Amino acid sequence: VLQAAAGILCYVGAYVFITYDDYDHFFEDVYTLIPAVIIIAVGTLLFIIGLIGCCATIRESRCGLATFVIILLLVFITEVVVVVLGYIYRAKVEDEVDHSIRKVYNGYNGTNPDAASRAIDYVQRQLRCCGIHNYSDWENTVWFKQTKNNSVPLSCCKATLSNCTGSLTRPMDLYSEGCEALVVKKLQEIMMYVIWAALAFAAIQV
Repeated sequence: VLQAAAGILCYVGAYVFITYDDYDHFFEDVYTLIPAVIIIAVGTLLFIIGLIGCCATIRESRCGLATFVIILLLVFITEVVVVVLGYIYRAKVEDEVDHSIRKVYNGYNGTNPDAASRAIDYVQRQLRCCGIHNYSDWENTVWFKQTKNNSVPLSCCKATLSNCTGSLTRPMDLYSEGCEALVVKKLQEIMMYVIWAALAFAAIQV
């Protein structure tokens, strides 16, 4: 059971890391990854605990069983810490995204995309959104003023359309929802995965 739980915790932690990598330009506080780091560490520790528990049971070692119980207690306390940190950082997500998203959009360069530009295109396609609050936000960016073609990036085009050019003269071809709210929602979701994983295993231990 412990090995299975350890595998699930490590999977959740790894998922958070992978997803965070796609959205890290919109969220500069790397400390948000602390709960994911802890939960991976806990998962790794559980593999070791499982082995200690098995060995102690086979040998009927009181010292081994006592060590097993103490470590399980420490793991439980750690899980409580993960839940608390998860809620703290989940509450900070909106402020962090609001602080960084304008800077990322203003730095967009569609001609020679850097990492931040690729992140914007990825998010707009993945979340089916355009601009910060809507597609009109692009009109205030440096990239829009330099291109002078009254168009937004093609990543704003609805996936079902093949002839979309990003032109603002055809707003019905573009995603109408802004990206900021959806990025916040996505980051809060992945933080909840960590919280629920920690809570679920803590409940099992109790």
